[in-house]
Order: sequence, then structure tokens, then C-alpha cells
Amino acid sequence: MAKIPGFKAYDIRAKVPDELDEALAYKIGRALATYLDAKSIVVGRDVRESSPRMAKKLSEGITDSGADVIDIGLCGTEMVYYAASHLDTDGGAMITASHNPPEYNGMKFVRKGSAPIGYDSGLADIEELILKEDFGPLAEKKGAVTERDISDEFLANLRKFYDPKKMKPYRVVVNPGNGCAGPILDKMEAELPIEMIKMFHEPDPTFPNGVPNPMIEENRVPTAEAIRKHGADLGVAWDGDYDRCFFFDENGEFVEGYYVVGLLAKSILKQYPGEKIVHDPRLVWNTVEIVREAGGEPVESKSGHAFMKHKMREIGSIYGGEMSAHHYFRDNAYSDSGLLPFMLALQLMTEENKKFSELVGEMIAKYPCSGEINSRIADPKAKIAEIKTKYSDGKLDELDGVSVEYDDWRFNLRESNTEPILRLNVEAKGDEKLMKAKTEELLAIIRG
Repeated sequence: MAKIPGFKAYDIRAKVPDELDEALAYKIGRALATYLDAKSIVVGRDVRESSPRMAKKLSEGITDSGADVIDIGLCGTEMVYYAASHLDTDGGAMITASHNPPEYNGMKFVRKGSAPIGYDSGLADIEELILKEDFGPLAEKKGAVTERDISDEFLANLRKFYDPKKMKPYRVVVNPGNGCAGPILDKMEAELPIEMIKMFHEPDPTFPNGVPNPMIEENRVPTAEAIRKHGADLGVAWDGDYDRCFFFDENGEFVEGYYVVGLLAKSILKQYPGEKIVHDPRLVWNTVEIVREAGGEPVESKSGHAFMKHKMREIGSIYGGEMSAHHYFRDNAYSDSGLLPFMLALQLMTEENKKFSELVGEMIAKYPCSGEINSRIADPKAKIAEIKTKYSDGKLDELDGVSVEYDDWRFNLRESNTEPILRLNVEAKGDEKLMKAKTEELLAIIRG
């Protein structure tokens, strides 16, 4: 259980300055360098108003501990992951609160080779060092801060995964939500045959068009409207640090992340048949079928980036996907990317000569799903126990929360790592009415 407010299962996210201030950022820098026994650490930051100050103080803590800082400036989280591996540093830190409101900030960390640092894999140790102020003496020789633009190297690495020559000149609405993705999309645009219709493109710490979180339904409306207005072939929106991307078809319809996992698995297995594909347990039938049909091997992992990346490294999986729009790639230091799914989708649309709605339409019809539905309740554990008893005649799995499978429908119910919330996902085989009926049945019990 975290003792410092803002320390979460996978990262730090907290209100500034009430819970996360510059003094704490400095201590985090000292503790991170001590914990990693680091000689060098990459530091990047998002667009938030407090991010430059947090990055400066974090870097001071790192350099006062004797380690060097490679400052890559305003960037997406995936650029920190890339740089930590590519530059062979002892770790990386990204200053970001992703899709949280403007008054929040936070940090994500990796160790050598871009392996994630979560609460169970180092963050609790960093917290303990801060609480005890056990950083050791200030270094006799302070580390240096070097500013470095790695965007060209980063894009060169991405190009290993796709070929602009294999893309038609599509019209695409791109919506970074005034987060960090705009500048890198501008660089990519120069080498792509597509026309980008840009909205909410400039990084802006005030988020004048709402927080960059396409999971919120009202935030999807401007992207959908722009697609219809401009007759675009595709729409893509990102969260603030662009480690997740969200797709809209040519009709402006939002596409659940579940079906994007199947789409990307299909795309990757065209190039690399026989590879292992890791997926989370919330919604599975579509992914498993597509992977097997494409000659791959589906492997289930507990959801969450630390678990997914660990499973991928353990088995050498080429790609891992979560329905929450996190997509991981072995040849990208097993890290998530919000840009590669965009490129692979364009390439698959071209190769199969299909509209995006056609690529996902068959999947949606075969395996209709509820999408993730959250319910805030007093005692999540007691409610899960009640559900297990009620559905004890189904096939039970407890890899991540509780999954119950019947011949024609299944569901997964799991607790949030950070709040008293239960997250429900339901899917059925070719029967949308059944899926909706079972979703309502479960919600009545969960919220009753």
C-alpha cells in the first residue's frame, strides 16, 4: 500500500502542488538515481504547465546523486522508452499525467533496457528511500545535464515497422487533444502519402478543448464530426502523452480497442507468421480466433503494462495488445506505442483494399462487446465473491479479476488498482441482444 499520495500501481499521478511539488520531485530524482545505481538517466516531459519545473527538479536530484541526465525535452512517453534503450542508459523518467486534468502531473519510470518500474517492481523501493531520505551523501562530482533531440532517430526506428510506399493517399483526421503528439505528427507527415486534417494540434497546457482522453465519450464528438465534414477515410485521437491511440472509422464511428488488437495482430502476423501474440483477459474471443487463423499463437496475460511487458519478454512475443489501447512491440524495446498502430492500420487498409469499417465490421458482428463499464461501489471484493457464486455454473478463470465463460457469452469483472471501482466487460458470439441482456443482468447485480 503506497504511503506517499500519488504513488500508484504503475506510476506516480498526483495533484500539483498539494501532493506533488518541486521538493518531492527533487527527492524522487535522488531516490531514482540511488535505486538504479545509475550513471545516466533519460528525462522527458509532457506539455503540462508544471512539467518543465518538475523535470528540472527531478534532474537536479539525479545529478546531485552523481548521475548524468539526457534531457530529451517535450515528447511522448514512448520516446523516453525508446531513448532509454537506444542510448543504453540505466533508466528513464517521463514527466506526465497522461489524460488527467491540467492540475495533475506525474511520472513514469523504466530501468535499463526500458523494463517497466511499477509499485511491485521498484516504485515501492523508491518510495521507501524517499520516506527515509536514504539517498546517501551528495556526490562529490555532480552529474551533467545534456539536452538532446532524438526525434529523427526515434522516427527511423519506427520506420522498421511500416513502409510509406504501402499506403494509399488517405485523408485522415488526427487529434492530439492539445497534448504532445502534434510536433511528431508534423515530422511524420513529410514522409507519408496521406493528407492529415489536423485538429487540437498545438500542444497547450490549458487543454482548451478538454483533457486529452478519448475514452470520455463527449471528447470523441469533435473527431467524429471532423471525419464526416471532411469525408476522411480514418480518424485517430491520442491521449496527452500519446502512448495510446484511438480509432474512428470513415463514418465517424468510434472503434473499441478490443477490435484494434485483432486488427494489429493480423497485420503483424502477415509479416511474421507463427509468432506469439499476447493479449489481456478482459475480451478475448475475437483476438484468439484471428491470431490462430493467421497462424500465430495467442497467449493470455494479466492486464496492465508491467504484466504485459513481463509476459512478452518471458516468451519473446512480437506484439501485445490491451483493449485499453495500449499496444506493445518486441522490436520497440517491448514498449507501448501510440504511433505504430496508426501506421499499421493505414498499411493494412491499403494491403487489403478495405475501408476501416470493413476491416473491423466482421469482428464486431461476430463478437459484439459491451466495452468497459465502470461501477463505483463500497466493497468490490464482496461483490466479486457474490458474482462468482451467482455464475458458478460457467467456466471460471481468475488470472485477472474473475472471468466466466459460457458457450455463447462470457464476461470479465476486475477491480481498479487505484479506486473502489469494478470494471465489467461482456462479449457474445454473434448475438448483440444476448450481450446487452447479460450486461444489464450483471450491472443490476453489481450496482444493486
